[in-house]
Amino acid sequence: MKYGNVRILLHASCDNSGTMLRLTELKLPLDHTDDALRAAIIERLDINEHALLRYCVYRRAVDARKRGSIQFTYTLDAEVADEETVWIRNKKHNKNKYLDKSPDTGYRFVTHAQPNLKERPVVIGSGPCGFFAGLLLAQMGFRPIILERGKIVRERTQDTWGLWRRSTLNPESNVQFGEGGAGTFSDGKLYSQIKDRRFLSRKVLTEFVKAGAPEEILYVAHPHIGTFRLVAMVESMRETITALGGEIRFGCKVSDIEVDGTDGRQVRAVHLAGGERIAARHVVLAVGHSARDTFSLLHQRGVYMEAKPFSIGFRIEHPQSLIDAARWGQFAGHKLLGAADYKLVHHCENAALRQQSRSVYSFCMCPGGTVVAATSEVGRVVTNGMSQYSRNERNANAGLVVGITPKDFSMPPKSHSQPREHAPGHVLAGVDFQRQWESAAFVAGGGNYNAPAQRVGDFLAGRASLAQGKVAPSYKPGVRWTDVSACVPDYAAAAIREALPALDRKLKGFAMADAVLTGVETRTSSPVRITRDTAYVSINTRGLYPAGEGAGYAGGILSAAVDGIEVAEAVALNIVNQF
Repeated sequence: MKYGNVRILLHASCDNSGTMLRLTELKLPLDHTDDALRAAIIERLDINEHALLRYCVYRRAVDARKRGSIQFTYTLDAEVADEETVWIRNKKHNKNKYLDKSPDTGYRFVTHAQPNLKERPVVIGSGPCGFFAGLLLAQMGFRPIILERGKIVRERTQDTWGLWRRSTLNPESNVQFGEGGAGTFSDGKLYSQIKDRRFLSRKVLTEFVKAGAPEEILYVAHPHIGTFRLVAMVESMRETITALGGEIRFGCKVSDIEVDGTDGRQVRAVHLAGGERIAARHVVLAVGHSARDTFSLLHQRGVYMEAKPFSIGFRIEHPQSLIDAARWGQFAGHKLLGAADYKLVHHCENAALRQQSRSVYSFCMCPGGTVVAATSEVGRVVTNGMSQYSRNERNANAGLVVGITPKDFSMPPKSHSQPREHAPGHVLAGVDFQRQWESAAFVAGGGNYNAPAQRVGDFLAGRASLAQGKVAPSYKPGVRWTDVSACVPDYAAAAIREALPALDRKLKGFAMADAVLTGVETRTSSPVRITRDTAYVSINTRGLYPAGEGAGYAGGILSAAVDGIEVAEAVALNIVNQF
C-alpha cells in the first residue's frame, strides 16, 4: 500500500536488521483510515510528515476491555529521516516510553552440511514439529528422511471424513495420524505463549506464507489458517522439502528403535513395520501426543521418560452470536473483528477441590467451528475442535477441561471401565487413564462412534438430557443424549459444575441452559515427557532427539514448529561437529 511517497507495509518487510524504530501501544478506533494511522505515527514521533519514509505493521491486536470503545492496538516499525536525532529527542527524559529500536527478526542458519556428508538424519512424524525439523534440515543441506505412519494429507482427509460421515475408523489414518499431524484438523491457531527471544515463530509464519497462508498471519495478534488452507500448505511444504533433497515416506510405521549399548546407549537404526532397517545415528522423535504404541516401544527399549500432567473434560458449544455479543457488545458482527473468541479459567473454591488444586479452563477455542471426532483407536471416542479460515459456522466451541496430575492416575477406575494395562505409578499410567475415559465415552455414546452429549442446564441439575435444545450439536457422526458426567472422573465433573456459573459471570451466557457439552476431551497434551538435555538429546540415549508435543515440549502448531527448528539446529550442529 502507498501514501504519497510513503510505503506502508503490513507483513514480512518488518523482518529488518534493526534499522527502524519500533512503536508500541499505538491505539486507534476500529474504523480508522490509513491516513489516521500515518498521522498517529507522525504525532507519536513528533516529526513532520516528510520525515516518515515508510512503516510496517508488526502486530495488530484488538483491545476489547471496554466494549463501548473497542480499539486496534498496533506495534509497528517506522523508517524516518535522521533516525538518530529522532531517537535521541524522543528518549530524552523518557519522553516516549513506547519507543525502541526495531529488533532483528530475520532467521540465520546455524550451519550447513558439507558437500560430501553422507549421513542422513531421520525424522519420525510429519506434524508441525516433524515438518519444520525436516524443512530446516533440508534447507541446511542434510537431506533428511521423514517417516510418517499415515497417508498423504488428501488421502488422510478422505479417511477422516470416513469416520465423520460413515463411522468407519482407520487407526493409521485419522485426525491424529497422517501428513500434517493433528493440527491439520483444527482451527489452525498460530500463536503461543512460549518465550521466543530468537523470533523463531517469525520464521515459522514466514514459511507458512511462502506455502500459501494469508499474509495477515504475519501481523494479526491471533492468526489462524483453518483446515482447508492447511491441507494445501502441507502439500507445498512437502514439495519444498523434496526439492531440497529431503525424502518423505508415507505408510512407514516405526516398529523398533535400534539402540547399541556397547559404549553407552547410542541410536543405530530405525526399523519399519514392513521389515526395512534404516541406519541412522541422529533420529528426531516428533511423533505427536497420540502415538501411544510408540511410547510403549520406547519404554521397552529403555528410553527415559516421565509421566506428566494433562487435562480432561468436554467440548462446550454455544451460538457464535452469543459469544460475539458477550465479547464485542455493540460491535458484534463488525467485519474487522470477525468471530469472537475467549479464554477463561476458574480456580475451584470448594474445599475438597481447592485442596486438590483443581482448575477448569477453556482449551483450543474454535470460533465459528465444529466439534470433531478425533479418536485414533478402535472402541474409543475423543473430541476436538476445528474451524475453517472463514470461521462462519453457527456455533463456537472450546474444550472445557480440568487439569490433572500423575497422582490422579492411581485412582481406581469406575466399575464399567476397562482394566488398566499398567500399575498405578507406571510411567504410562496416563495413557491407561485416557483410554479408560475414552472407552467410557464410546459406551455412553452408543458404541458406534457417536459421542455422549448433554445440555448444560441438565448437567448442572445432575440429570440426563433426552433431546437437544436451541443449540444443535455439530459433532459428526452424531451424538447420544445422556449424562456426560459418567465419562470423566467424579472430581472433574464436580469442578466443571462449579466452574460453569463462575465463568458465566465472566462471559455472559456461558452457562446457558441449552449450551451443549460433548464428551470426551482427553488429548489436550501428551501424557508423557521423553526427557532430553540442554542439547535436545534424550538424557540416556545418544542420537535420539525427543521433540514437539508428543515428547512433552510443545502445545500447539506454533510451539511445536519452533521446537522442530531448535531440534533441527541441534542435530545439524552435532552432525557437523562429528564429521
